[in-house]
Amino acid sequence: MSAQDAAFLVLAVIGTLAAFRLVTTRNVVHAALSLVVTLGMVAGVYLVLAAEFLAWVQIIIYVGAIIVLLLFSLMLTKAPIGRDALDNQQRGIAALVGAAVLGGLLFLVSDAFSGDKIQPVHTTTEQLGSSIFKAFVMPFEVVSILLLAALIGAVALARKEEP
Repeated sequence: MSAQDAAFLVLAVIGTLAAFRLVTTRNVVHAALSLVVTLGMVAGVYLVLAAEFLAWVQIIIYVGAIIVLLLFSLMLTKAPIGRDALDNQQRGIAALVGAAVLGGLLFLVSDAFSGDKIQPVHTTTEQLGSSIFKAFVMPFEVVSILLLAALIGAVALARKEEP
């Protein structure tokens, strides 16, 4: 086992444990912190795969911006945070759906790769940037408008109306 394989294994185990903690915790803030660890491990996997640009984008956008937006929206809406807030008595159905999705993903991944070794494609940051900002400008802008609308909605819900 090479050092790259060992690093990937460690990152995968920590990321899996954090993801499991994310979906099993009853406190929303603890779930957000588990999401930080999970997304950080994804960035670590990108580093192991020699995709430094994607690792930094993962850290800056997902770990930095999205988690901060999530926590701000929780604080602004004054959503219930304790144990009683997330108990909806549908865990069995959720576990069944999760197992079905996992089975489908495992089937698709095993069928797609079928034992072939993945060959890395060497691209420059300039090529990646031109690809993103030529072909994917519209989805990028739609997501930014969606996040802005969510933030404005959270502020509108949290604002107290004066008599």
